[in-house]
Amino acid sequence: MQVTQPDPARVSSTALMSVSGLTKHFPVTRGVIFQRRVGLVRSVDDVSFDVARGETLGIVGESGCGKTTTARMLVRLIEPTAGQIMFDGRDITHLRAGAMRPLRREVQMIFQDPYSSLNPRHTVGAIVGAPFRLQKVKTEKGTKQSVQELLELVGLSPEHYNRYPHEFSGGQRQRIGIARTLALRPKLIVADEPVSALDVSIQAQVINLLADLQAELGLTYVIIAHDLSVIRHVCDEVAVMYLGNLVERARRADLYERPRHPYTVALLSAVPRPEPLQRTQDGRRDRRERIRLTGDVPSPLNPPSACRFHTRCWKAQEVCRTVPPPLAELAPGHYVACHFPENTPAPS
Repeated sequence: MQVTQPDPARVSSTALMSVSGLTKHFPVTRGVIFQRRVGLVRSVDDVSFDVARGETLGIVGESGCGKTTTARMLVRLIEPTAGQIMFDGRDITHLRAGAMRPLRREVQMIFQDPYSSLNPRHTVGAIVGAPFRLQKVKTEKGTKQSVQELLELVGLSPEHYNRYPHEFSGGQRQRIGIARTLALRPKLIVADEPVSALDVSIQAQVINLLADLQAELGLTYVIIAHDLSVIRHVCDEVAVMYLGNLVERARRADLYERPRHPYTVALLSAVPRPEPLQRTQDGRRDRRERIRLTGDVPSPLNPPSACRFHTRCWKAQEVCRTVPPPLAELAPGHYVACHFPENTPAPS
C-alpha cells in the first residue's frame, strides 16, 4: 500500500483558513519571587488543517485533548507558541491587538456556556449591539432596528430587546450569543461546544439554526464538540484530536463509514446504535462493536513517547512506542497518524 505524505505548507485555493504546525505549550513554573520553569503542558502539538469556504470543519476528541485551546488560537484569544494561521490569504498568527481589531469583524466565536458569556447587567439590546459600538459601525436602519432584525434572524422576538439574560432559558441565551456573533456579518465562526450546556431537546434546534444561517449567509464554521452525533449532522469534514495531536482527518461520510485510526474507531463505537453488529460481510470491524479503552488519558505535562495513543491502544507494538506516526494520506482526502490503521486493505 502506497502512502502519500501531506504537505503542511499547502494552502488550498478554496480554503478560508489554513493552519500549519499550530502548537501551544503552557509553561509550568515554581517559586513566588524567582519563578523558574519546571515543565511544559503540551496542550496542542503540530496541528495542521484547512477550512474550506462555506463548509464546516468539526474538531472532536475527549476532554483535555486541546480542542478549546485550538479554537481560541484560531480567533487569536491565545497566542500560539509555534505554527502559522492564514486567514483569507493573510498571516494572522502574531498580529497585535490593534491589527486584530478590524479582523474581528470577519472572525467571531460562539462560546460554550450561554450563562457566563452574557453580561447579566446588560439588556439583550446592549449585548447584541455591542459589536456595532466597539467597531464603530453605523447601520442604515440604526442600531436598535438592526439588533431587532438579528433577534428575528435567530428565532427570538424583537420585543426581547429590553430584557435581561436571566429572563431567558439556556437555548434562548445561546441564540442571543449567536445573534451577537452575527452582528458584523463575519466570514468565519468558531463555535466551542455550542450545544453541550443545553438540554438534549434544545440541542437539535440550535444545530438546525446554525445550519440554516450557514445556508442563508454563506458562513464558514469550525465547530468544537465531543458529541459525534452532533458533528455528523452539521460538518463537511471532521478532524479527530487526541492529547494535543491530530490523529485523523477526513470527509464526514468517509470517516463515519470507514474510520481508520483506532482512537476514532473507539469513539464511534461508543455512539448508541440499535441492533449492534459485530463484523461486516467483508470482515471489517463494525464501529457498532463496543470498544472499551483501558486506562486514563495521560497527562499533557508528560505525554507518552512517539504515538501518544499507544498506552491505550489494543494494536500497539514496539514501533508505536519509538517512532511517531506521521499524518499520512491513506486514501484521497483521508489522513491518519497510525502505524497499524483499521479498515485498511492488507497489502497484496
